[in-house]
Amino acid sequence: MGRLTTHVLDTAAGRPAAGLKIGLHRLGADAKLLKSVTTNSDGRVVGPLLEGAALEEGEYELVFHAGDYLRGTNGALPSRLFLDVIPIRFGIASASEHYHVPLLISPYGYSTYRGS
Repeated sequence: MGRLTTHVLDTAAGRPAAGLKIGLHRLGADAKLLKSVTTNSDGRVVGPLLEGAALEEGEYELVFHAGDYLRGTNGALPSRLFLDVIPIRFGIASASEHYHVPLLISPYGYSTYRGS
């Protein structure tokens, strides 16, 4: 059974990004917000974002509200952040597979990949 998961690590602080808000959107003609979640103390969300019949082939976007998190945890940042909202668009080619989309953030950079 396929599923979609994520986690967020704060690479500047060397710890999980706890309390970071994430929106999951389905893209395309039927575009809509599917779910809004917040990371736990381990930088993860409880359970898969999508799984089973809810995970369909198609285009999706995870919107990470990094600015709100960074303002609350990284002390002296400028009033206008370099990174605020980070959208990551990706495709689900096979609904039977596990798609893991991690985000590694700092106030001035981020990276992602398809994890396991």
